[in-house]
This record gives sequence, structure tokens and C-alpha cells, in this order.
Amino acid sequence: MRPIDEPDPGGVDPRVLGALLARHGWRRHGGAAGRYSRWAPPGPEPGGRGTSLLVPDSRAFPDCEDLIGEALTALARSGTPSAREVLTGLAVPSDEIRWWRDVPPGPSGGVPWPVQEQLRSAARGMLLAGALAVRGRAGYHGARHRRQAQASLENVVVDGAPGGGLTAFLPVDPGRAVSVCLYHALYAAREAVDYQRATGGMEAFDTAVEAGVSRELTEALVALVRGTEGAGVALEWSPAAGTPAGCAARPEPVEFSPGDLPALREATARYLADEPSVPVRITGSVVRMRRSGPRGEGTVRLRVLAGADVRHVRVTLDEDAYRTAGHAHLVGLPIRVVGRLESRGGFRRLTDASGVVPVQVDEAVRDRLLKSMQETIENADFFEEACGEND
Repeated sequence: MRPIDEPDPGGVDPRVLGALLARHGWRRHGGAAGRYSRWAPPGPEPGGRGTSLLVPDSRAFPDCEDLIGEALTALARSGTPSAREVLTGLAVPSDEIRWWRDVPPGPSGGVPWPVQEQLRSAARGMLLAGALAVRGRAGYHGARHRRQAQASLENVVVDGAPGGGLTAFLPVDPGRAVSVCLYHALYAAREAVDYQRATGGMEAFDTAVEAGVSRELTEALVALVRGTEGAGVALEWSPAAGTPAGCAARPEPVEFSPGDLPALREATARYLADEPSVPVRITGSVVRMRRSGPRGEGTVRLRVLAGADVRHVRVTLDEDAYRTAGHAHLVGLPIRVVGRLESRGGFRRLTDASGVVPVQVDEAVRDRLLKSMQETIENADFFEEACGEND
């Protein structure tokens, strides 16, 4: 986790600071009504030293900035785990997503390392599922939009929570869309599981796709719940940004149990089987070619330049098309090909390929492709594979 800079006291709204303290279990006691309040941490600090914060009720208080500065310094020096979460919420206005799992403690009473890693993996998968759903609803995303979705999560801060849980801070700009999507998707997944357990039907999972539920989300939920006595997810909105439209101000935690695993696993398989292939016309540069002999069809790997939301695809070409792809590669040109992206390969394989033609590009692009080709080729065998021994 990257370090958090102490927020500027001049930019901190005391009402937001108070809301974050209350959210993270700090206790309000005493103070002058309408002027300032005193806050104590959820539990005693190491060594018995207590921390008490004076927080003004508004910026109209004469010494507002001084008191906030003192409070921030005390939080930065505090050994209370929640103090860091308060500072994180102040540094960048963020929505908070919390995960927890009910698992037996380790021999020393702590959370075993593999269990913590399982929690982190499930949390990463859930955040990615939300980021993918923001870019388009689908029962199975595969490799589509994955690079953009991962890039959108680069500013997310993740930290351990008291009791072995995990908290992610999603900056409102640009992360709120992911928070809102996960809010709707988690409730839809919970309702779909309840419907399946009550009726045996999977129809609710089909309609839940529009709410953001996908194979990626159900896989993350399976990873979260597997090996536990129960697990849950809670979401809280940034006090500075307020509640987004169409969402509850204080969302109830969404909980899952081991009894939900059969429905989630069945949904995971269903999404993979039902997601259709996608017709595309791809422009891509050839990065690898392979066939068993100097004649016949062969397999080509393309780095996608346009036409599909994936980075690479594999395509099997007949002899003539394979030769065309080899010639285009050798002179530094990409090719264009029409086909269908198959879901079962994660949308990484193109089938029913046809219409393979070289694509003219400007000299700068061509030079880059030629340079990439020289770095890729390791020996002369590549040329035989690309064009055949007599070409």
C-alpha cells in the first residue's frame, strides 16, 4: 500500500472529519455544543496512552484550522488502526468497501497468511469485476476491457482492517462509478442466490447481468466465501461527496454463507457457457506465427490495434491467408481479418477467420512494427514458418 500524506488542515471540512471518526468507531464525548466536540478512539492505544481529539463543529469556529491541524497530527501519530483509515478518507474523498471472512484464528490467535492472501485476491477480483461492468454489461468479460479496467483501479488504496478484514478506498473521482456498480451488483447477486435456493431456478442470474453481475463477480464471491463460515461486503459513501443517486444512504452489508456456494458456482459456469461469441473486424500486427510444416494452415498471434477490446488474439488461417500474414509481417504492415471472438478462450481466440489483407500505415507506425519484428525474431526458422520454405 502506498503511503498517505497528512491532509492539509485548510482543506479539511470538520463535518467530514467528524463523520469519518464516527464511521470508524471513534466515540464522541463532551465538548461545547455548537462549537467543538471531543473524540476518543475505539479502544486503548498501545502502552495505555489515550488519544483525545478536539474537532470544531464548523469552520466558523475561530481556531478551526489550528484544532484540525492538531487533530490530524494526533491521528498520524496514533497507534489506533482506524486512525490511518480516517486520514486516508480525508486525503482523497473516497468511497469505502470492506470485506471480512469468518475463519478460525491461527495458532497465535491471528489471521493465517494464506487466509489473508485469499481475502486480498477475492477483493481484487471483485473490484475488477466492478470496473469491467462499468465499461459494459456482460455475463463474461474475459479479456475484453481488462487493461482499461485495471488502469482505472490504479489509485485505489487497500489496507488491512481491524479483525483481519480488508478495506479499499475508491477515490470518488474517478472511482465512484465502480462503487455504484458494485453496490447494485452485490445486492442483485444476493437476490439471485436467494431465488435459486428457494426455487432451483437460475433465471435471476440472467437478469442480474444488467445490474453488473458477471462470471468475474461470482468467481470473486466464491473465492471470498470458500473455506469460511461466512463472509460479507459493506460499502460506505464518501461523506464529502454524499450519497449517489439511486443508492441507499447507509447500505446494509451483503453477506454470503457456504450454503450459497453451489448457486454461485452454477452461475459461474452458466455465464461462461451462455456468453455468445462476438463478430469483429480486427486490425492487428503479427507477433507470432506457427504451423506444423511448410504447407497448410497455421496459427497466428495478433497484437490488436483496432476492432476489439482485447490486447492479443490467436487465429487459425488457411494456407493462403497464413502466407499473406507472413508477407505483411516481414514488410512491417498489420493485417485486417474478419471473424468471431470466442468466449470460451476468454475472448482471446478468433474463429471463422476470412478476408485477411495487409493494411497500409504511415512510415512511423511501420518503422515501429519493423523494429518490433526484429526484436521478436530469434532465428531464420521464423521466416520458414511465416512464408514456407520455397517463398
